[in-house]
Amino acid sequence: MGSGTGAGGDKSSAADSPLAGRLNYLFANMHPPGAPYTNAHVADEISHSDEYGGVSLTEQYLSMLRNGKRTNPSPDVLRALARFFAVPVGYLLGDLSPSQTERIEEEVRFLVAMRDQRVRGIALRAVGLPPEVQDSLTTIISQFRQQMNLPPEPPAPGAPEGEASR
Repeated sequence: MGSGTGAGGDKSSAADSPLAGRLNYLFANMHPPGAPYTNAHVADEISHSDEYGGVSLTEQYLSMLRNGKRTNPSPDVLRALARFFAVPVGYLLGDLSPSQTERIEEEVRFLVAMRDQRVRGIALRAVGLPPEVQDSLTTIISQFRQQMNLPPEPPAPGAPEGEASR
């Protein structure tokens, strides 16, 4: 494996970089309805808003972080990216426990699901119902998923079609 210094690091990939994997996960899933954010949009937002502490970020550098060619950004860049995607900086650093990481990714899956107006309507209609009724609704939904040959749980965002979440 390479020294990570960059010049000869063309064999490096996003698969080799946990940071790249986490950034790509956030780009693929944490966006408004419609299309995912572009590197240019995120870099521009961070660079031109006081909200991110005066961090200057280029589209090219962000691309290198996402493809694993750069793996050690400054703490300020990490904080700005974490703030932009509304996740703890520890998630990007890989400092969280597996259960904390899973909780962050579960929240992301929830936010993705809530983009669907029908799903949001079903969830909101369940608010205030007694727990036993909510459990019954969950059972009914599971039965429908089974009848339609769907996995028991929806796939994780960004997972290949037909692959159930962990």
